[in-house]
Amino acid sequence: MFEDFLYLLRRNGLKVSLTEWMALVQALNENLHEASFTGFYHLCRCLLVKSEADFDSFDRAFLDYFRDVSFQQEVSQDLLDWLDRPNAPMGAYDEQQAELNETLSTLEIEQLFQDRRKEQREQHNCGNYWVGTHGMSIFGNMGMSPVGIRAGGESTSRRAFRVAGERRFRDFRQDNTLDTRQLQAALRRLRQFSGLVDLPPTEFDVDRTIQDTANNAGRLKVCYKKPRQNTVKVILLMDSGGSMEHYAQLCSALFQAVTKAGHFKDLKLYYFHNCPYTRLYTDPTLNPNKAVPVSWLLSNLSAEYKLIFVGDAQMSPHEIFDPFPVPREGEPSSGLNCLHLLRERYRHTIWLNPSDRPEWGGEWTESYDAIDRLFPMFPLTVEGLEQGMRKLLAR
Repeated sequence: MFEDFLYLLRRNGLKVSLTEWMALVQALNENLHEASFTGFYHLCRCLLVKSEADFDSFDRAFLDYFRDVSFQQEVSQDLLDWLDRPNAPMGAYDEQQAELNETLSTLEIEQLFQDRRKEQREQHNCGNYWVGTHGMSIFGNMGMSPVGIRAGGESTSRRAFRVAGERRFRDFRQDNTLDTRQLQAALRRLRQFSGLVDLPPTEFDVDRTIQDTANNAGRLKVCYKKPRQNTVKVILLMDSGGSMEHYAQLCSALFQAVTKAGHFKDLKLYYFHNCPYTRLYTDPTLNPNKAVPVSWLLSNLSAEYKLIFVGDAQMSPHEIFDPFPVPREGEPSSGLNCLHLLRERYRHTIWLNPSDRPEWGGEWTESYDAIDRLFPMFPLTVEGLEQGMRKLLAR
């Protein structure tokens, strides 16, 4: 069965064993690819590729070998034409519908998508049932549902868990992926916060030794300096879930760099979704049993901490601007009020953003712009992280 495909993968550097190849044959015999070319692609990648770094090599080999295979389009051209409405007006946001959409599993959404494709006979937009645009439906594009399948159009809020008919996949080559070691190198800039310990000068000072030796006509003059002590304290708040799922790998690299760096005297790590509001969480699943009130943070972690937010700053405006129905005494009164309290408490604060400013305009940019005005915002890249560290170093 197309053994030359196996040898092509091996020539491209993928170490595919005979055991893995036989597992693929068995999976095909059991129709785990559901008799579709896209399913076959995912099955091959799942069973034959051992590392995300090899995804790009696999894609090149796969497309080279099957370049003459006709691809059965998952979404009809008529439907794609109906969905090509980038400048249409946005429908009304429905919070109840959004909550209902979030209760659906990916399998349920996939089945509903198959049903709608068979039923739909005309264009639909601004609704919550058919495959359309600018509405609350879980299928289509340019919509407001927190989860769903994108069909046609361009990626905007990145909430879709997959793209219908998409054959292009992300490039995971190691030379193009933000490397943990690069992030660690950028984080080392915070060492400049380290203070001199009030002890005798016992640490060898290379720069002064060279300078004083040169000034002494080349006669060696060894110099020492007081040792430094790590005084850096950091609070890291990371947005979890929703549109941030798109950046899971990038945030994972940052998390590893921060926790492995060992450059901090103290590191406090908490999670939130979209905005801290009144609570933070100690695990990314946002388990209510592992919540910490924001008021506790403000009262117990001193202003000497450096505060770093990580998030895309994209949410419906009502999520940060609307006041809480019954705010508790001593707690923030709204999402934006919470951010203001954190900004006032921690003078050295930055926001690292893996995404760009939303391009679709309108009310969806209001939350982003409000956060951008409140915090110095930097892209979550090596260069952006270095700029952010320099900002934290500013006195």
